[in-house]
Amino acid sequence: MHIETQLVRSGMKRDVATGSITTPIYQASTFEHPRLGESTGYDYARTANPTRSALEEAIANLEGGRVGLAFASGMAAITSVLLLFKNGDHLVVSEDLYGGTYRVLSDILSEHGVTVTYVNTANIDEVNQAIQSNTKALFIETPTNPMMHVTDLERVIQIANDHALYTIVDNTFMSPYYQRPIELGADIVIHSASKYIGGHNDVVAGLVVTRCSELGEKIRFYQNAVGAILGPQDSWLLVRGMKTLGLRMEKHNENALKIAKWLTSRSEIEKVYYPGLETHPGHEVMKKQASGFGGMISFAVKDSEIVPFILEHVKIITFAESLGGVESLITFPARQTHADIPEEIRNRIGVTKCLLRFSVGIEHADDLIRDLEEVFDAYRK
Repeated sequence: MHIETQLVRSGMKRDVATGSITTPIYQASTFEHPRLGESTGYDYARTANPTRSALEEAIANLEGGRVGLAFASGMAAITSVLLLFKNGDHLVVSEDLYGGTYRVLSDILSEHGVTVTYVNTANIDEVNQAIQSNTKALFIETPTNPMMHVTDLERVIQIANDHALYTIVDNTFMSPYYQRPIELGADIVIHSASKYIGGHNDVVAGLVVTRCSELGEKIRFYQNAVGAILGPQDSWLLVRGMKTLGLRMEKHNENALKIAKWLTSRSEIEKVYYPGLETHPGHEVMKKQASGFGGMISFAVKDSEIVPFILEHVKIITFAESLGGVESLITFPARQTHADIPEEIRNRIGVTKCLLRFSVGIEHADDLIRDLEEVFDAYRK
């Protein structure tokens, strides 16, 4: 079955009693036991809820994994996965990654004796050199947030297998529509489902998919134990959002490629980071391991003084954090999404005062280009 069909059929025909086409919102905290010692499979909603179960099964199927888990946020999902690691363990992590992930690793996991080495995981030699005797996993964003580095998943997964390590991939930027790391051999895939999977900037959620059942049940234990669950209303919103994921991703991709090419022609722009550009160093790897390039662009302007002018004067594009919704959003990573990363590290990896991150929506691309063009022209005047 093609993924477009899988997406539309997410959560369908689960209510046998009524024949409802869509998954109902089971707004219930507790469920009746048929008799002593028996259960319908649902006892208390922290452990399981039918609406959440529909979502979890859907994302597992889409990613090609065995177990899917839905969390209260992307960070709840990431933190629950990181609970797999104990005092004395070591992780190799993409150096250019979301600031919230960096915060959990540096400020929370470090207090529990877990150490981290940050490397450019697009550089295979750096990955190999960072592995230690106590390394337990590779944690990869690809493309990275916000510098759009592309990691060759097949090669790093082979390295992980050679050293008996878990491979964890944050797949938020690509969604399962364009990239499915588990099919390439990854052990765990994470999504901030608030982004492309939800797609409408109206829900905060996280998703995890595991390749094997045993690993999935370990993470499910943490999910239940700490109560990091997604409620039924938000679960329903994600199931609904999934149905149009394919259509939305195609439009995001189409718009982003057109806008990225236009940005390269502007004198105000120092550099454009988008894997769909043939000049991007990860372009060929993306073509090999993904079926599209996504809707995220980062670009560096030549003069940092233009940054606040852009943010304050765009009209169609909205100055706001987050990404992956139908509306176009632009943000300033150094002051917002990546502010928790020390400045010297930000500058070294390219998250400077000149860098903007652009989540390209599904509006008409020409309107978005005109919006930016008017701002650039006004600044020059």
